Amino acid sequence: MLATVGRRTLGITEVFGQLGHFVADTARAVPDAGTWGRQLFPMMRRIGVDSLPIALFIASFTGIVLALLASYTFTGTVPYYFVGTLVGKTIMMELGPVLTGLALAGRVGANIAAELGTMRVTEQVDALETLAYDPHAYLVLPRVSAGTVMFPIVVAFAMAMGIFMGWVAATTLLPITTAEFLHGLRLYFAPFDVEFGLIKSASFGFVITMIGCFLGLNTRGGAEGVGDATTRTVVYSAEMILVLDAYWALTLLRPS
Repeated sequence: MLATVGRRTLGITEVFGQLGHFVADTARAVPDAGTWGRQLFPMMRRIGVDSLPIALFIASFTGIVLALLASYTFTGTVPYYFVGTLVGKTIMMELGPVLTGLALAGRVGANIAAELGTMRVTEQVDALETLAYDPHAYLVLPRVSAGTVMFPIVVAFAMAMGIFMGWVAATTLLPITTAEFLHGLRLYFAPFDVEFGLIKSASFGFVITMIGCFLGLNTRGGAEGVGDATTRTVVYSAEMILVLDAYWALTLLRPS
């Protein structure tokens, strides 16, 4: 029993050590802007622009459901204009960033892990090293930078879509006018609500892309290894999203 616990502890410690070296190697590649800069904009399109449809789809139905749930909860006790308050606060501070992040963990993280894992097992990464390309500058930095920059942009569009569809659902299906919904939306609004959601989403983008790159470039075992790396990327990314969600809440929302 103690031997098993010891082996698992050593295994976990080894993984964190490898991750630390990976992050340090990536940081050391930052000055090589000529290599990673050429890959940045194509990655921004793949990670950000191509992710907009799924993000907007999720945000649309989230806004609709929130409006209906709010009306059900507030029936007979709270004025209907609080529907706008609940939809706005929840979309901007929690569900917009978190649900979008979870969806993109599957789309972006899995894609990165599968792509880089395939390159590793087919020795394409070794070929890059033979040609004097730093894999961290050529493969990792463009993806991590694009994820960190584009996730907040995608989430910002998702926030706008979620609130818009919440307004559509509220004014169409509930006894509430546009003026009442906007009154509730403005009632407790603060610019920090948007900032909080965007800060979280930037951290989600960094973590998801970093995990995908780390597991992809450390893939072993052929096609089975690629599948395992892809699965672990999605699972670990989802777990880290929830951990970071709690971390930012404790850090930024704790009463002073």
